[in-house]
Amino acid sequence: MNIRKLGMHEELPLGLLLEADPSEQLVRDYCSGGHCFIAEQQETVMGVFVLVALDSNTAEIKNIALAESERGKGLGKRLVFSALEEAKKLGFSTVEIGTGNSSLAQLALYQKCGFRMKSIDRDFFTRHYEEPIFENGLQCRDMVRLDYRL
Repeated sequence: MNIRKLGMHEELPLGLLLEADPSEQLVRDYCSGGHCFIAEQQETVMGVFVLVALDSNTAEIKNIALAESERGKGLGKRLVFSALEEAKKLGFSTVEIGTGNSSLAQLALYQKCGFRMKSIDRDFFTRHYEEPIFENGLQCRDMVRLDYRL
């Protein structure tokens, strides 16, 4: 699997990006101001992540997604570590990531990759998304924020 920065004139892999964030408008907004990277195999996009600068020292992984057929193979970790490498190359010293309180597998993955809990943005998802989001039998309400020091 090859991971590379998406070219300026290439189309966003919206199908994958919308799996991690159901708001097309929000996805397009942060992709336009960030760095979108794709993981591909034989010209098929298998994964994606988007890095966005929060300030001169901190980047955020705004979106990270893997094709369903590729999950459970360790590729999610590879995407996270690739995002950390790219952030370091771009000169950042800290990387943040946020996920929903109901995203149990993602919370475990990020912590296994070395991220630490930072804060909770209560009611983030009920404030920013019109439709309720449910996963793992829980309503996604709060944004759990984690960070990683490079």
